[in-house]
Amino acid sequence: MPNDFNQHVIDEFRARRGRLSGPFEGGRILLLTTTGARSGAAHTTPVGYLPDGGERVLVIASAGGSPSHPDWFHNLVATPRVTVEDGVFTYEAEAEVLTGAERAAVFARAVERDPGWAEYQAKTSRVIPVVALGAITSGPPNVTGATSWGDALKAVHDGIRRELGLIRKEIAESGPGLGAQLRVNCLTLCKGLHNHHAGEDAALFPFIGSRHPELGAVLELMREEHERIAALLARLQETVSVDDTDPRLVLPEVERLTGELERHLLHEEEQLIPLLDAAAM
Repeated sequence: MPNDFNQHVIDEFRARRGRLSGPFEGGRILLLTTTGARSGAAHTTPVGYLPDGGERVLVIASAGGSPSHPDWFHNLVATPRVTVEDGVFTYEAEAEVLTGAERAAVFARAVERDPGWAEYQAKTSRVIPVVALGAITSGPPNVTGATSWGDALKAVHDGIRRELGLIRKEIAESGPGLGAQLRVNCLTLCKGLHNHHAGEDAALFPFIGSRHPELGAVLELMREEHERIAALLARLQETVSVDDTDPRLVLPEVERLTGELERHLLHEEEQLIPLLDAAAM
């Protein structure tokens, strides 16, 4: 993409926490910052990605099917340590170029979900690379641009809402079978929600409870909400894990989860954000 268009996408992505308009609206886009192989300078590029279970995300160096790999791919081969912005979190990652059967399986999964990847491959003689970006974790997650703890919580919630909305749309538009990538998308969401709620139960709720003992009953109710959501997540995981799952069986589970989760998120935002906003980051 031309540099000025790239910069427009980057600016909108950061200003709207991952939400884009125009041709990328409703897509899964991240910002990938690599180190220039020759210049040593940082270069940020918007790149489409695929969920891959939670520990990593996948990017495909298609360059629209052009004869040459994109610059960002050459950069990360030279320096695999990269920075990823997903609209909510900014984190360091290690890039790994997939090969052999693993690369073939992932690319087939991507093509099943979006035949455009196959069209790009057909346009070029090069084998289009697939790259896994594995998060390097150290310390608490960095919520991009958060101005307060309350703002950080709202950003995480909105990221969950956005991903759930994408999955609902993908399931509604799916063909007779769920598809391997859509199954992975669902399972990745389930794992992310489980980890988010586990973190709240282990750290956020005790932190608030120690400073606001009068909220004990409220926090206990939120824990009970977590348990109800966990049961719905388990049902969704069981449904999507069946081979050749009919999307018509999955969508009601996602809708039930959406309703329960939205009530919980609003409850947390109403009760917790004013307290978190009053605390210094």
